[in-house]
Amino acid sequence: MHFDRLLTEARIATMSETGTPYGEIAHGAIGISGDRIAWVGSMDDIPGSADVTESLEGRWVTPALIDCHTHLVFAGDRSDEYERKLAGESYEVIAREGGGIRKTMTATRQAGAAELAALALGRLDAYAAEGVGTIEIKSGYGLTMEAELAQLKAARGMGLASGMRIVPTLLAAHTVPPEYEGRSGDYIDEVCIPLVREVARTGLAEAVDAYCEGIGFSPEETRRLFIAAKAADLPVKLHADQLSDTGGAQLVAEFGGLSADHIEYTNEAGIAAMAKAGTVGVLLPGAFYALRETQRPPVEAMRAAGVKMAVATDANPGTSPLVSLLMAANMACTLFHLTVEEAFAGITREAARALGKLDEIGTIEPGKVADLAIWDIERPAELVQWMGKRPLHGRILGGEWL
Repeated sequence: MHFDRLLTEARIATMSETGTPYGEIAHGAIGISGDRIAWVGSMDDIPGSADVTESLEGRWVTPALIDCHTHLVFAGDRSDEYERKLAGESYEVIAREGGGIRKTMTATRQAGAAELAALALGRLDAYAAEGVGTIEIKSGYGLTMEAELAQLKAARGMGLASGMRIVPTLLAAHTVPPEYEGRSGDYIDEVCIPLVREVARTGLAEAVDAYCEGIGFSPEETRRLFIAAKAADLPVKLHADQLSDTGGAQLVAEFGGLSADHIEYTNEAGIAAMAKAGTVGVLLPGAFYALRETQRPPVEAMRAAGVKMAVATDANPGTSPLVSLLMAANMACTLFHLTVEEAFAGITREAARALGKLDEIGTIEPGKVADLAIWDIERPAELVQWMGKRPLHGRILGGEWL
């Protein structure tokens, strides 16, 4: 066997489900051919030679990190709402008074795809410094055909400019725009469903999302959207049960959804449905923290039911101004009581699963894309323990140092 690149003298957290903590290979090597991992194993078992051999000098190697839920493409500022929330106003009150998503919508509609991409690229720098290789980016701040497509085009362009894998998601059903006030069903039928068909035709989005909540869309409206997505052969995911129990987790699982996100109020039936469907529960501790919520997601019940759990930043200008995936993992442990290994799996293997991409990324195994992060650490738990520390040595994305 001959490799293009051979990484030696590494401690490897493969994150594969081998039964060994972190899927660890203590004295390992990784053979890369093209953009793929061709072999991984012990230094004692290297099966061939390579064009380039590089010693990692005992550094840890993990899969490049994955953020499976962000809203990074937007314009405008909502720091005033932060002050209002500190003064005691609730997010629901602010949203109903024209703040929240609608305020970001106004600024985003005024910006074109190029401006949106330029703004968002600066936000990617923090992720790159933390070893992130893949990031999901939702639309949802345009709320018209033209503005939603501009957001998705901006997200696609960011991938070309940054070298990172960008996974765009259509979230037109984020909130009801002012021109459809009191006519949320018409907005679903006249804007959201045509957008589903358009992004399926153009390939601008890889999944369809919605906000199923009292201040968002009803389960019946969400169902109509999901039926259209399935007809267009697009997978679905859902902002589910964040502020109340709407049955959102059960609904998205009914459609075989990739993930149910937030899920603070998800009930036992929703958990059972997620377990049966293989729908991942995405935990978003940044929003929980920023909104001063007290209802924790039912982590213990999901763990008992075998529901896989991912962790993401939910990066957005209002309810989760967080652009640190490692901090999200730390918060998931401290606030939601995940173990460190669960949290790290949540930003690698299970995040890949939540994006429907576990066959490509998320673990270090032969056949997968060679997306790797190399760290100056003593053990993987250090990455989750520390707040603000970025011990990244470098990233390899698609087999190449970046």
